[in-house]
Order: sequence, then structure tokens, then C-alpha cells
Amino acid sequence: TSWSLSSRASPQGSMVKGIGALRTLSIEEIPSDCSEPVDPKALEQARAIVDSIRKGGEEALKATATKFKDIKEGEAYTCTPAELKAAFDGLPKDQQGVLTRVAERISKFAAAQRGSIKDATTDIPGGQAGQTVSPVETAGCYAPGGRYPLPSSVLMTACTARAAGVKKVWVASPHPDQVTMAAAYVAKADGMLRVGGAQAVATLSQGIGPVPKCDIIVGPGNQWVTAAKSLVSQTGTAIDMLAGPSEVLVIGDDTADPATVGADLLAQAEHDVEARPILVSTSKQLIEAVNSELVKQLAAMPSPNRETATEACKKGFAVVASSVDDAIAVSDRIAPEHLEIMTKHAMEVGMKCKHYGGLFVGRYAAEVLGDYGVGPNHVLPTAGTARYTGGLSVHTFLRIRTWMRIDRQEDSQAVVQDSVALARLEGLEGHAR
Repeated sequence: TSWSLSSRASPQGSMVKGIGALRTLSIEEIPSDCSEPVDPKALEQARAIVDSIRKGGEEALKATATKFKDIKEGEAYTCTPAELKAAFDGLPKDQQGVLTRVAERISKFAAAQRGSIKDATTDIPGGQAGQTVSPVETAGCYAPGGRYPLPSSVLMTACTARAAGVKKVWVASPHPDQVTMAAAYVAKADGMLRVGGAQAVATLSQGIGPVPKCDIIVGPGNQWVTAAKSLVSQTGTAIDMLAGPSEVLVIGDDTADPATVGADLLAQAEHDVEARPILVSTSKQLIEAVNSELVKQLAAMPSPNRETATEACKKGFAVVASSVDDAIAVSDRIAPEHLEIMTKHAMEVGMKCKHYGGLFVGRYAAEVLGDYGVGPNHVLPTAGTARYTGGLSVHTFLRIRTWMRIDRQEDSQAVVQDSVALARLEGLEGHAR
């Protein structure tokens, strides 16, 4: 590997055994990556669905959605704004308040991001040049349904699109429950596609019936959603990212609270059997104590969360680092989706880390608060892709375009002469003339 650490000794495995305990790996044994975000079999299946809907339009959408039990035969495949409002109005006041407050916090952070990038102008020889910042016109926001519906993902994606200034925002989610529909209302969605999987992505990409053709499709989803996003991204529809299974990595020292670390690891592990909870610590005692907490807390989890988290913990691992700098190097190699810092001088340690999707600093900054709308977005890069990209933000929906204008030809002659010379160096005589 191209990275190096000051210590390469293989640590002893954890003494704690039981369901949920993380295996201890040496530095050399750390997997090189998490997973390929696009499953080959899912890609083949998604391609057939996307091609079918592309060719067959609305009738193919209805047939596919009925086949996969998104809707019943003859049932509408969209929800109107009035239906979304009715869903919100029918919620208890306390649930209405939760959705509204979370949306406000997400929108506030997104507005701060939007304000960080602006139109700009500068002088050039003979004139001026600049950039303009403008949103795409139409966005499709996917939110998972099924076993764990995620109204939080509706808020994270649609509120952020609105804060960016997107004119039309549609949400897609299979079997949306009342809270998910209400979240779409709170996020000011223009409508909801009551369909999931590759068929939803194909519909948002193409535009069918009342569903507009979307310039960009964002949001987390299963392997068929991810596969379909990879396909439509090749035919003119932008996407946010290709996300794989979720990951959390905690850097902890002897000051970290084992119960808190264990709880945060399990919070991520219950997402998916393929999720990866990882602990990197300078303290063998912390790893032992966290494993004890994992066993205890997992036993107290309800079903089916317990079974899901149990399988995920088998994918996870712990690493003993000889120093905090070595722990940072391990984390940077993995480039986790979520990175938690539970050490002395946590902010200083966090600022030394180079590669992560979202950073959570200190024992009180639980990753769950990021999931549920403290402000920053929870749609984050996985599978090591945080080495070159960040999470969903208003910037995902923005286009930065440049312009130039020459007002005084005589003042631009030095540029003209340099352009002629460079064109001839490249053998492009037409450009030179």
C-alpha cells in the first residue's frame, strides 16, 4: 500500500466473545475497500427495467410498478400536493412539529451553504469575465420505503433542493406511509411518485405522466436504485452519487465512553446487514469495553433490528493504533461515510482527518443527530468515495457557469497573440486564423 504507519504489530484479538463483538484486525488485515456500489446482477436487472420504461412509457411504468407491488392494478402511481397536505394535516400535532422543526434546521444549514458561493466578476484584458451560480430546474428526490421508511431522507433531499432554488421538486418513495407523505408536504415537494426501485429512477429520468423529466436524481436507495442511477447518469440525467452500504468509524482513546461508542456503532449497524461498524482506538481496554457494550446492547435490541445489526457487526472490526496519528491514518485509508471523534482535543484530531463523508466531533455529537436533521445532510459518500467527493448539499443542485466579454479590442491584443501562438503549437491552424 502507499500509506505507512509507525506501528505494524498484529494486536491480540478481543477477549470479549459473544454476538455483536467486533473482531480485532491488524493494520495489514484491514479490507482495502467496503464494496462495489453497483452490484453486477442488480445492474442487469435494472437495465431491463429502465429500457422497458424508456420504450414503453406510462404503460410500462404501470405494469412494472404493479409487478413489483408498488401499486395495485388501476391504482394511481402519484400523490397530488393536496394528498400530501392531507397526510400532514392528519398527523398528531407533536409529529407535525417534529417534521417542521427538522425541515427548518436542514433548510437553515442549506441556506448557509448557498450563501457561501456567489456570482463573481473580474477584469480581463479588454473586458470582463465572471461566473454565475444557478440551480437546475427540476430535481427528483428518492427516499427508501419498505421495512424502514425514511421520511428523514425526504426532508434531507427535498429541503436542500428547495434551498438551492430548484423550481420543481418531486419525491419518489415506494409504499409511502402517512409520515413520509407529510414530510414531502413539509419539504414543499410538487408531488410524489408512489413507486420505488429502478422503475422510480427510470420514471424520474424520463418524465412520465404528471412526473416531470428531472435534471438530477438524488437520495439513497437499495442496490436496484443505485444500479438504475448509474444507468441514467450515462444518458443525460445527473445524479448525486452511487452509494453502497453504510459505514461508521469511531476514533476513540481512553477518554471515550464505551456505552456511547457501542450505541453509535449499533445505530449504524441496524441500517443494513451489509453496514460496517468500525472502531479504531489507541486503547485496547476501550475495545474490550466497547465489545462488552455491543454484546449487552445488542441483546436488548428489538427484532428485526437485532438480527440486522448482528450481521452487520460481523462485517465490522476494531483496530488497535499505537497513536492518535496512526488512528487518523487508518481512518483516512478507509475514508468512511461517517467519522466520529471521541478523544482528548477532539476538534483538533478531527481537523487532521482528510477523508470522510461527515464528521462528528465529541461524545455528544452522535451520528444519529446527523441522521435526523441537526443541519448537515445525511446523504453521504460510501465505499471510499469520500476521498474525492462530499455529501449531498445545495452545491449538488447548482451549476457554476462562466462568461467573458471583450469591450476594447485594442486592449486584448496580447491575449490574441498568445492565443494564435498556442493554437499553432497545438497544430490547430483554424484556431490561429
